[in-house]
Amino acid sequence: MSEGDRHEASTRTFLACAAEVARLLDLEAAADVPEDRRARHLAGAARRPLMERVTLSEEFFDPLMAAAVYDPDPSFCRWFVEPALYVFGRRRVMTALLGYLRTARPQR
Repeated sequence: MSEGDRHEASTRTFLACAAEVARLLDLEAAADVPEDRRARHLAGAARRPLMERVTLSEEFFDPLMAAAVYDPDPSFCRWFVEPALYVFGRRRVMTALLGYLRTARPQR
């Protein structure tokens, strides 16, 4: 797989992750946003609602961790990590992130 193919696959994966977080938050779809910016748009739209919530249901955990890992810009991954830290705790979040590093799959 070439570098370009890997980048394209990673971009599609991040879009799927950001779309799942947006779906869980009941955010409007980003149909009018060009596809190359849709993932970042969804992530930006999810940022405030995520930070304003005191609780998140269990179904948020895996999508938040996946979005943090697959975000192509490491300076933005905290948009997904911080709400998970506040709600699910440091140990669980660190375990999940380390699991991605070790195996490229989430650890539960």
